[in-house]
Amino acid sequence: EIPDNFILMINNLFNQLIITITPFLPRWIVWKIASRYVAGETSAKALAVVRQLNDKGYSATVDILGEHTNSKSEATEITREYISIYDEISKQKLDCNISIKPSHIGQDISNEILQTNLDKLLLKAEETNNFLRIDMENSTVTDNTISLYKNCRKKYKNVGTVFQAYLYRSQSDLEQLSQNGSFNFRLCKGIYKEPAAIAIQRRRKINSNFLKLLRFAFEKGIYVGIATHDLALLESAYALINDLNVSTDKFEFQVLYGVPMSGWLQKHLQNGYKVRVYVPFGDDWYDYSLRRLKENPNIARYVLKNMFRK
Repeated sequence: EIPDNFILMINNLFNQLIITITPFLPRWIVWKIASRYVAGETSAKALAVVRQLNDKGYSATVDILGEHTNSKSEATEITREYISIYDEISKQKLDCNISIKPSHIGQDISNEILQTNLDKLLLKAEETNNFLRIDMENSTVTDNTISLYKNCRKKYKNVGTVFQAYLYRSQSDLEQLSQNGSFNFRLCKGIYKEPAAIAIQRRRKINSNFLKLLRFAFEKGIYVGIATHDLALLESAYALINDLNVSTDKFEFQVLYGVPMSGWLQKHLQNGYKVRVYVPFGDDWYDYSLRRLKENPNIARYVLKNMFRK
C-alpha cells in the first residue's frame, strides 16, 4: 500500500509542474482550463452564463477582466461597456450586479478621470435600479478606495466595497464606516502579496480575523458578502449565523465562477441563503487564468486528464 504522504508529495510535485509549464502551453490548451473560470470574451457570453446561474437559483456579479489601465480612451471604453451591461441586465431582467476595479477605469491615470467614470456608472446604476461594487485592490490604494466609496455613497446609496481579512487595518476601517450606519461590503481573505508589517501571513490567523470581522458585521447589522472557498471557514460562518440568529437578509455567500465547492452552493440554497457568483469575462482571460491556476493547479490536472482521456 502506498503511504498517504508519498501520494501527497507526488501531487504537490505535479501541481508545481503544472504551474511551471502552463505559461508555455498553447493558448488553446490554457483556454480549455480557463473556460472553467471565465465566462467567455464578450459581455453577451457572460450574461448568458448569468442567465444559466439565475435559472439554478444563484445571483451574480460580472467583472470585465483587467486592471491598471493607463490610457484615458481605454478607461472610457471600459466604462462604456459597463454601462451597456447595466442596460442589458435591466433589459433581460437578470439577477446580477457589477463589480469594478478602480484601476481599470482610471485610478492609475488621475483621480479626475476615475471619478468621472465612476459618476457615469453610478448614474446608470441608479437609472437601472442596480448595485455597484467597488473592488479593493492592493494596500497602496486602500485609503483612496475607501475615500472613493464614501464619496460615491453620498451620490447613490446602492453601492458597496470590499474589505480584506488579512489586513490588520480592516477592523478599524469597518468600525469607522459603521459609525455612519449600515452599509454593504464584501469580506474576503485577500489575494495580494502584502508585507508582514501590515498583513497577517498565516492561514489560521487570517481565518480567525475573518470570523472576527464577520461577527462585527453581524452584530452591527451591516450587510456582508461572505466571499470564501475555504470549507472550514464556511463551517465556522454557519455556526456564527446560527449562534447570533442572523437574518438571511443581512448576508449572502459569494464565490468565484467555476471554483468547485463540494456541494456547499446547493447547501446554501437549501438553507435559504443567497449565493452570488462572481463572473469574470473579457479579452484579459489569459493572465487571469494563470493566476487562478497558480492558486489551484488541481483544476488543470482535472481538465488535462479529461482531455487526454477523450
